[in-house]
Amino acid sequence: MSGDIASYAYLLAAICFIFSIRGLSSPETARTGNLVGVVGMTIAVVATLATPEVPTYGLVFAGIIVGGVIGAVISLRAKFTQLPQLVALFNSFVGLAAVFIAGGAMHAPSLYGIEIVDGTMGMIDLIEIMLSTVIGAITFTGSVLAWAKLEGKVPGTPITFPAQSAVNGFIALFLVMACFLFLGFGGEALFWAVTIVALVWGVMVVLPIGGADMPVVIAVLNSLSGWASVGIGFALDNPLMIVTGALVGASGIILSYIMCAAMNRSLLSVMLGGFGGEQAAAGTGAGAAHGLVKSGNADDAAFLLKNAGSVVIVPGYGMAVAQAQHALREMVDLLEAQGVKVRYAIHPVAGRMPGHMNVLLAEANVSYDKVFEMEAINRDLPNTDVAFVIGANDITNPAARTDTSSPIYGMPVIDVDKARMCMFVKRSMASGYAGVENPLFYNDNTMMIFGDAKAVCENVIRAMG
Repeated sequence: MSGDIASYAYLLAAICFIFSIRGLSSPETARTGNLVGVVGMTIAVVATLATPEVPTYGLVFAGIIVGGVIGAVISLRAKFTQLPQLVALFNSFVGLAAVFIAGGAMHAPSLYGIEIVDGTMGMIDLIEIMLSTVIGAITFTGSVLAWAKLEGKVPGTPITFPAQSAVNGFIALFLVMACFLFLGFGGEALFWAVTIVALVWGVMVVLPIGGADMPVVIAVLNSLSGWASVGIGFALDNPLMIVTGALVGASGIILSYIMCAAMNRSLLSVMLGGFGGEQAAAGTGAGAAHGLVKSGNADDAAFLLKNAGSVVIVPGYGMAVAQAQHALREMVDLLEAQGVKVRYAIHPVAGRMPGHMNVLLAEANVSYDKVFEMEAINRDLPNTDVAFVIGANDITNPAARTDTSSPIYGMPVIDVDKARMCMFVKRSMASGYAGVENPLFYNDNTMMIFGDAKAVCENVIRAMG
């Protein structure tokens, strides 16, 4: 395949990627968007393999087969609740690939089309390699640590030590100095010195960040993996890597902003760490919740739900863990058959990543027109008979509105406490992912229903029958 044809193929692939991201912006078009992305990647791979720059296909196809098998096994074994961990692992592989490609370019620049003048690379080539290496190395170790925190291999609470900020600042300064030395003198030794320092800094940056902020960190690292691809794309003069890397980088930053806005926090405060750690451990501050708890069972829930005129269901991570979406849908069908108006309310950061609950509800064939965003549903909650919270916690915590000492104060929440009755399905009285106690449990209009979310829904269904 000639270079011109390959360029046209890359352009077509890039267009597919753009339409893919556009499709993924809505649950109704997400499946189509995903397929368009697959088509675009197929075009890109075929076009690359057909170029004369590929001297042999043995190692290429070996890599495709081995990587494809490993990826398929990991994806098939991963539970839906482990998707954030899966994204973190994939981010780490992209970052590591960027480091290896940059290392290969340093070792044998002629194989990558990089010109050597008077025994050294040009400054532009050195800058491109340096940036892709630094970003890739930080992405790799940061993503691995994020995966370990979410998977429970490392404590999810912020890991801190005395003078941590000073240590991190020193490492950052040392990294900058190593980068300038590399740009001034080049050479593989300085390249690997920069790489090692960047790997260490990736760990140090993520260590003090708590598990509650880890989805935002993953989005940031996803963005960094895209910018690492951009750097490699410039170094290799590959326009497709530049375009796709920029798409990933930009979309990751936008996603990070959306998540931070949903928590009413700045990206800087998230990356500085601490949320979900010492502050949260003290509860909600001076206004920590205390009082009597009203506990009910499936029979109570069935009676109240059947006699309600309107019900708003708020799903959360507990529903995902219990895989209760299908039982919940069956319960809703019974309520609607008896004339009850039922809607679903989704918080932007419900679950462990944006869209988590939307995908679960779509899997249970819940109609999209019954699913409402937080801003739309909050206006109607004061006129709602029953708010049915299933496995959610932090996103319904009224302390975010009322308690200025709470670590989550100012975070927009779904106002389920304003409904006439709030049913809260939960395994125990434990705090949510942010480690903040929820005073909603003690409200006069709240009834706690303790148990596994799926089992509770199945018991309610039997009680309604």
